[in-house]
Order: sequence, then C-alpha cells, then structure tokens
Amino acid sequence: MSVQVIMRDGQAEYAVLPWAEYQALLRAAGQATTETAAEPTRTALGQLKSLREAQGQSLEQLARAVGISPHYLGLIESGEREPDEAIKRGLARVLGVSGWESGS
Repeated sequence: MSVQVIMRDGQAEYAVLPWAEYQALLRAAGQATTETAAEPTRTALGQLKSLREAQGQSLEQLARAVGISPHYLGLIESGEREPDEAIKRGLARVLGVSGWESGS
C-alpha cells in the first residue's frame, strides 16, 4: 500500500492514498464504496495494479482467478491491452468492483 503522510507540527495529520486502495479498504471494512468516477471502467482499469496490491493479490493469483495468463494481465495493468467484456466481468467479480460491465 502506498500512503503519503502529511505532517503538521511534527504530528501526522492526514494520510493520502490512491483511490483504488481507498476503495479496497472500504470494502475490507464492510463499508459501501463511493465509485463516482465519470468513467469507472477506464479509471478502475488504470488503477488495476494498485487495487490488486491493496487486496494482497499477486499478479499470478489474480490472473489465474480470472482465467488469463499472468503475462496478459501485466499487459492490461500497464495499459498496453484493453480487455474484452468477459475479462472485465471476471476482474470485477474477483476484485469486487462495479461498473466494469460495459465498455467505455
């Protein structure tokens, strides 16, 4: 997890973390998420690696759970490949993300 701590007068005042990691923490705590991005598919897919890491999954674990190769998942995470609808649904199911069902 990549967290930035903002200090004031020598005391930690705020913790800043990537949106996908925040969403994963909300899900882990049983809280409703607030996915309000204008383009949830593109935004979430752009944060796929952070979301996967926030949930403690390796590239290999997620790829096998979705039914694709780790190499192909790496290409999706890097933005070099756009997954088809079936893979988006699989990623959404395994990661607990909504809004990936339709293309953008």
